[in-house]
Amino acid sequence: MDLRAGRTTEQPKTTRLGIAGWMLFDWAAQPFFTVITTFIFAPYFVSRLTTDHAAGQAIWAYTLTVSGIVIAVLSPVLGAIADATGPRKPWIGFFAVIKVVSLAMLWFAVPGTPLIYPAIFLALATVAAEFSIVFNDSMMPRLVGEKEVGRISNLAWGMGYLGGMTVLIGVVALLAGNPATGKTGLGLDPLFRLDPARGEDARITGPIAALWYLVFILPMFLFTPDAGKAKASLREATARGLTELRGTLGELRDRAGILRFLIARMIYQDGVNGLLALGGTFAAGMFGWQTMELGLYGIILNVVAIGGCLCASWLDTHLGSKKIVVASLVCLTVATLGIVSTGPGFTLFGLVALPIADSGGLFGTAAEKAYILYGLLVGIAFGPVQASSRSYLSRSVAADEAGRYFGLYALSGRATSFLAPASVATITVMTGSARIGMMALVAFLAVGLVALLRTPYPAHRPG
Repeated sequence: MDLRAGRTTEQPKTTRLGIAGWMLFDWAAQPFFTVITTFIFAPYFVSRLTTDHAAGQAIWAYTLTVSGIVIAVLSPVLGAIADATGPRKPWIGFFAVIKVVSLAMLWFAVPGTPLIYPAIFLALATVAAEFSIVFNDSMMPRLVGEKEVGRISNLAWGMGYLGGMTVLIGVVALLAGNPATGKTGLGLDPLFRLDPARGEDARITGPIAALWYLVFILPMFLFTPDAGKAKASLREATARGLTELRGTLGELRDRAGILRFLIARMIYQDGVNGLLALGGTFAAGMFGWQTMELGLYGIILNVVAIGGCLCASWLDTHLGSKKIVVASLVCLTVATLGIVSTGPGFTLFGLVALPIADSGGLFGTAAEKAYILYGLLVGIAFGPVQASSRSYLSRSVAADEAGRYFGLYALSGRATSFLAPASVATITVMTGSARIGMMALVAFLAVGLVALLRTPYPAHRPG
């Protein structure tokens, strides 16, 4: 085999309905990341299940660390097994059961519950979600031609943010009551008589995300073609997959560009994951934001993220995936510096003083408004950096090896993913400052950016 051949030139034969079904996977999956791990449940976990916000952030970060290690160890193995067995949908269905059940169990995380129980279900849901993404992403080279892969990847990611925002708006407008007034964002009583004092406005997001995922992955199962009948039994596929994985790792010595890309992504994705998982909890601890403020902040970011993905879908086709990823990493590095440099009465580490007066209402202080401004940069970039990374690899590998390489791609996103949250957690515990702890994310983004600049594009080309 020509190790520099990259993708096959054969154009996949897939209907628009099949591609639409595949794209709806992102629509189905994103609310988990939007309302559970970023804007609603995770901040509830940190700030309302415990009165010690620093300890809550540390436990949440360690939860991400454990799930990240599991994902890092098993993703490449499962990707190799998928190439050996052929079909991806049975794997997605298996992990969907784990994810749906785990999310439903979050309803029982009432205030006063030992944090270990919701942490276990959050870890299980995270692992199942990430494994499902491995199999879904590895379907892409068979479904989309090389010229279209960047556009389709970014559009699917944008659909994901739209789905996440739709659920988030529903929570803020209809379910999350303001602790002071008991009313939702529309001035209504919360549906189902949810009690904010018992955390029901945040806990309900678990069952909602589970139901949303269950319903909207169905078009992918019904209309998107899979890789065909199983090539081998699970036992045979496991043995063959492990053998092929060892061979793939050996190939990387001759495919230096792909190896460089995977290493660069391993570093910068740590920073991206940490920023998405901890940005909301950081704001909750610093400003005391409740479900209402966090939900509105999330809606703002998702609106911007959808626009960012739409622009990137066009730019990726004309400029290439690498330039989109580089530009996104620059934005994220600047935004993270801005976020961690902002506190009550100051920004840019105190170089700029801000009024401390609270005008009342939502986001009433100048520091909160500055935080949102930096958040807009995050919103612009965190969709394209992931969608164009996906299309970067898809343009660099052949369809029949996509499972193995997207397994390694997931590994590159998780192999050291425990380092970012663990660094944040450890530094936070050592210093007693969540702000100093969050500074660790800047290093991951900046180092990953430098490493990517030295990587060829597409990655199968000589450097």
